[in-house]
Amino acid sequence: MKAIIPVAGAGTKLRPLTYTQPKALIPIAGKTILSVIIDQLRDAGVTDFVFVIGYLGEKIQRYIAKTYPDLSYSLVTQADRKGTGHAIWLTKESVKDDEVLIVLGDTICDYNVKEILSSEISQIGVRKVDDPRGFGVAELNDQDRVLRVVEKPIIPKSNMAMVGVYYIKETNELFQALEKHMASSTAGEEGEYHLTNALEHMLEQGTRFQAFRVNNWFDCGKKETLLSTNAILLKQMSEAKGVQEQSHTYDTSVIIPPVSIAEGCRISHSIIGPNVTIGEHTTIESSIIKDSIIGSYAELVEVVLHSSIIGSDAFVRGLSQSLNIGDNTEIDLG
Repeated sequence: MKAIIPVAGAGTKLRPLTYTQPKALIPIAGKTILSVIIDQLRDAGVTDFVFVIGYLGEKIQRYIAKTYPDLSYSLVTQADRKGTGHAIWLTKESVKDDEVLIVLGDTICDYNVKEILSSEISQIGVRKVDDPRGFGVAELNDQDRVLRVVEKPIIPKSNMAMVGVYYIKETNELFQALEKHMASSTAGEEGEYHLTNALEHMLEQGTRFQAFRVNNWFDCGKKETLLSTNAILLKQMSEAKGVQEQSHTYDTSVIIPPVSIAEGCRISHSIIGPNVTIGEHTTIESSIIKDSIIGSYAELVEVVLHSSIIGSDAFVRGLSQSLNIGDNTEIDLG
């Protein structure tokens, strides 16, 4: 069994952050999106990985080699971004006849990985959403058998969105369906071949799929969801530890948990938290930061930030204020 993790996307909804940093390597709750996925799968016993890289792929490659030196993996390059279906099709030679667990590289889900891998039939992860029109949608029967899957339907017949986790036992049928999809049809409106179309072809040919419902689903493709995911994961980490642990203390600053502060950071005369992740070797002076993600080797001086994402090696200097304010005064500094 192999895990396929496509991480070739350009992360356009997170620009300008992703101009120089792959979306999968954005820090979140003390890790990266990619490491959260890898660690979850490794903890469940997955030992062999296939990463589909493309945009800024050399950074993904260096990160994996440095962070997971003992990991068994192969790399497949998607030079042209033609969608998830195309990305999976490129892994054919790496996968051979193995069963595969496909986990999209910008999606973090809470589910029992071991239970899914022990299933006798193929599985598709789903989650109920309010507006399914922007997702691949699975139509289910009363026993959660998958009857049909549709990519971004105009008039959805189901509100069960596919979350980007697929356990496929019939890999030969999968790659045949992908081959047929790309050979016999044009790409979608965005020039992409969707995995959903291949899965629908498999269903039409008689392949059985069961839906499993994830407990939580964090789609980290947009700023708002990335920040909310960071907050939720920080809270979960804090609750798991029982007491918020910090390896460093900052005598002139206030730390409001939950936060994750990496090694080598210098923080002075500041208020940090709650819900803040800070990358390694970042310097923060005379600042107030909450509900934010700060990259590594950044420098922030005299800033007030909330609901913000600051990339690595960034320098931000605010405006120092000296105020003498009388009683019963209200001032909004914007």
